[in-house]
This record gives sequence, C-alpha cells and structure tokens, in this order.
Amino acid sequence: MALQGNSNEEKIWNFLMSKFNNAHGVAGLMGNLYAESGFRPENLQNTYEKSLGLSDTEYTTKVDNGTYTNFVKDKAGYGLAQWTYWSRKENLLNYAKSKNKSIGDLEMQLDFLYQELQGYKTVFSTITNAKTIREASDCVLTQFERPADQGTAVQEKRASFGQASYDKFAKKTTTNNSQGGTTNMSNSSLVDCTVLSPNHSGKRTHAIDRITPHCVVGQLKAENIGGCFTSPSRQASCNYGIGPDGRVCLIVDEANRSWCSSSSANDQRAVTIEVASDSTEPYAFKDAAYNKLVDLCEDICRRNGKTVLLWIEDKDKALAYNPKANEMLLTVHRWFANKSCPGNWMFSRMGDLASKVTARLGGAASTPVAPTPTPAPSKPAAPTNTNFPKTPFTVQVLVDDLNIRTSPRMGDNVCGTTGKGSFTIVEVANGEWGLLKSYASKKNGYIYLANGNYVKIGKTVAAETPAPAPTPSQPAKVELKDGDVIKLKAGATYWNGKAIPAWVFNKTLYYRGKNNEGIIFSTLKTGAITGVVKESSIENASTNTTTFKSYMVKVTADALNIRKGPGTNHAITGCITDRGTYTIVAEDNGWGKLKSGAGWISLNYTKKA
Repeated sequence: MALQGNSNEEKIWNFLMSKFNNAHGVAGLMGNLYAESGFRPENLQNTYEKSLGLSDTEYTTKVDNGTYTNFVKDKAGYGLAQWTYWSRKENLLNYAKSKNKSIGDLEMQLDFLYQELQGYKTVFSTITNAKTIREASDCVLTQFERPADQGTAVQEKRASFGQASYDKFAKKTTTNNSQGGTTNMSNSSLVDCTVLSPNHSGKRTHAIDRITPHCVVGQLKAENIGGCFTSPSRQASCNYGIGPDGRVCLIVDEANRSWCSSSSANDQRAVTIEVASDSTEPYAFKDAAYNKLVDLCEDICRRNGKTVLLWIEDKDKALAYNPKANEMLLTVHRWFANKSCPGNWMFSRMGDLASKVTARLGGAASTPVAPTPTPAPSKPAAPTNTNFPKTPFTVQVLVDDLNIRTSPRMGDNVCGTTGKGSFTIVEVANGEWGLLKSYASKKNGYIYLANGNYVKIGKTVAAETPAPAPTPSQPAKVELKDGDVIKLKAGATYWNGKAIPAWVFNKTLYYRGKNNEGIIFSTLKTGAITGVVKESSIENASTNTTTFKSYMVKVTADALNIRKGPGTNHAITGCITDRGTYTIVAEDNGWGKLKSGAGWISLNYTKKA
C-alpha cells in the first residue's frame, strides 16, 4: 500500500502505527531511526562518504545499477536503520531485488524492517507493549541497533528524539495508555522504570495545567518509591517518583488521576511527583534528584504545550488563578492538608524551579493576578500598616505561619516562619518590610509588616540599661536554663506537700522548666520528669548552675532550621541558608542555642569553627 504522510517522518510513523498500534513503542523505535539516519532511507554512513568518494545518491544509484558490487561486505552503515553487518545488508539487498525496488526505497525498507524485527522477539514484544517511550527506545538501542556507545547520555538523547515524533503525531489520534482507557495524554520519555499502582481514579476529568512536587521523607530508590503504592490498601499514589540518583519511575499514567495531594480537584489537573528526600526537616533533595525534577517539569510542560511554569506563593491567589493556555501552575501538598510537604527545602526553591523551567521553554514569565472576590459586607477589608515608629520597635505577629524571607520582596526565598508572638524590628525596608533583630547581623530575615491582619505594630524599644548591682544583702539570681544542675533544700517537698524520696536528694538533678506550680526537675537531662517543687525549695541557683563556654560553629547544610527549643518537636522560627558561622551559648542533647536568641539548631549539621 502507498505510504501516508507529508514527510518521511510522518510516513514512517503512520506505517509503524499500522503495524504495532502502540504510540510509545513506535516513538521509541522512531527516536533510534532518527539518530541513525535522520529518517533518510538513502543515508550512507558519513565516514564512508569520504572513504568511498560517494554521496548518498551516488552510492544508492551504483548499488541499484550494479556498478558498485561491494554493498554487502563494505561494512558501511546504510538506510533507515544503518544496516551494517554483512548478513543483514545481504538480506536487505535481496529483499529489494525481490520487490524490484531501489535499495533506497522508503516503503521497501519499512517492510524489510518490520519483517526483520519479528526475528528479534524481545524487541518486537517491547515495541508492541511498551508503556513509555524510554522503555522502547532503550530496548531498540541495546538489542537491535547496538552502537558502540550505549551510555546514559545516548539513551536520553534517543528517547528525546522519540518524544519529538510522539508530540507531533500521537496527539492527532487516540492511543491506549498502560492502565486502561484511551487518551491523548502521554507519559514522559525520561522514565527509567515502571512500577504501576492500582491506586488511581482512571481518566482525568480536567486537562493538565498543574504540577505538584512532593517529598518522599526518605532517600528511596525510584523503584522503591513505586513499591510504596502497589498495595490497594495504601490508598495513595503519584504519577512519577524520582530517586536520589535522578532515576525516574512511572507509577500512574499521566492520563489518570493519582491519589497524592489530599485534594481531588488538584489531582485531577496536576501531574504529581514524589521526590526522594531526607527524612527530617527541611527534607532536602539530592542535587541529582532536584536536577531531574527540573528536567521532568520541562518535559511535562512541553508535551502539554506550555511555555511558562508559574509559582504563586500566596495559597489563596494561586488556587484562585486560572492558568492561561500556555501556562502550567505549581502547587504544593501543604495547601490541602496539615503537612510540611514538600518540605521547607523544596518550598524555598519553588520559584527557582519555575524560573529554570520557563527559561528552558523560552517563555516569558508573567505576573498573574488572581481574581479578587467581592468581600461580604460584614467582613471589613484588611487594615494596612503604613506608619511605623522609630526603630527598633516591637511587633505582635497574629498568625501561626508568617513567612520570613531572605530579602524584603514578596517573591524571594522563604527561610522560615515566625509563629505567633512578639518580635523586635531593627530596620524597615521598602516601606513595608521589617528586618528581624535575630537576623540583623546578616540582614537575611524579613517579615511583611503592611498587612494588619498579620502584624500589630508596637512601640519603639527603649535603650536597655544595665540592672543595678545587687547589694550584699540581696545576692544576684542566675536565670536557670534547661539542663542546669539544681539542688533541693533540706526538707523540700513536692509542690503539693508530698514527701520527696531520699534517693532523689542523692541524685544529680536538672532544671527542666517552670509551670504554675513551680520548678520542674528531673534526674535526667532529657526524658522523663521526676517532679515539681516550689521555687523556694531550690538552693540559690548562682552556686549550682554549670558554666558553659560558648564556641563558634560553621553550618554545613544549605538550609538549617532554627527552632524554638532543642528538638524537632519545637516550632520552626527561622532558617539559616548562608552556611555561615554562628556562636553557640548552650547545648542540649545534640542541639545548640544561638547567641542571637533566634533559637536552637541541630549540631549534626555544623562543625566547630
């Protein structure tokens, strides 16, 4: 039959689809044919054009008319698949003669190719059943074409060629996906392995216009991420998983809605990606995993006709925004559930992800403005703070999660949140941002002051004056800190009058805090509490507290959380992102207290300076 199409590429695509009826497999084969010959059936291996002194057309004509008789044994690659080995070239030549066709005839070569592939059972089966372009492409490369270089770079390049053909032709017709149903949505050619999950809702009800990255909370391999979702009882899944080495696992076809972000509405329109991460905050990704996330987001955008990837940090504005035809929007799991996902490490890089992908796509980043709903008459507009007292001044943060940014601009990186409470502002920037006192030395921690629903402005802080020296009759008191050694007075009882066992008096006792009843103490520096006594039952702390010698540490992590207390159970108050040097004034079970008073950091991510 006559080949159908306006170009060699389209003719080859239509022929192979009529034989295999699997767009992923055909695209994988097409990527290899393009790499070998550029879809030119008369293509003579470049190095032999020079050694033989013949062009593609001259070589083909001389073989056809019999004036060149060494076609079988000359070891020159020729045709769509660059047939090189003598027996394969002999079979090609004999097939052309049997059909009375030129050795360079496109339809003849396609017929011969299909016949030859049937002798490569594994390759033929893979093309017929492949669930991704990469699966088919790698199989053709390593078991059919078998060039000298079969490395990762070659694999990725050939799969990308196949993706290009897929993007041109697959969306013109309906194709089967690997999990049932039909769709014109494709899977990524970057996939290295496939572990399909039964946990999905079938075909999407909304076009893809969002991407939602997640953190795995563990440095799991790509296959193991897929393995997390193979049991129906898990009731969760994602479209892709990325391992710490950058390998990609297909888990739910892009055409199908995964169960990933605690929001049916989001999952219907988002490609969801679980990325291997550290198991504790800030849940950092390895470089290879983050770089592959950028690649995968670019690929998803390209296949869906998007030229701009957007990041709008304000949750309400982002979820109210309707992306334009060329736009893809980033969303995060924490917007739909009480979770940290994708972790502060990735959350602080969402803007970087968007800008890198948009730059690759050649799009112009826009500044979308979400539609603002008309407020109900009973709900007054948010008050605006415009006049600020002389610095330094206090502010009262009224929300649990006011972002701290590294510079005084809404689009810059978030390095932590304040939590509710009182804070000191030492500088006002750009008329509406305040530099927190705890970040003053490096000027890398600002909060937004203008919104009166978030922040209440206080008064200028008076200059601190030293406390009067104690008189001989009134000895100085030393403020107790967690972990300080204390001593009970003779005859001391628990706060409710009950007797304290004698063995307790013989133990080293540690201060563990205060409550309404008095001093909390323990025989352990961390862990279980022994009891509570009235403050008057404690000997003068000045003679019993241990002396701590401060020291300097250098932060070794890209993003190290600052917490209110010594442990991950305490709220995050900020984030160190400069790998700088800081002074530690107290220690508690592997945590160090910052001299600035900003909070505590894990000493596991530091080294002594």
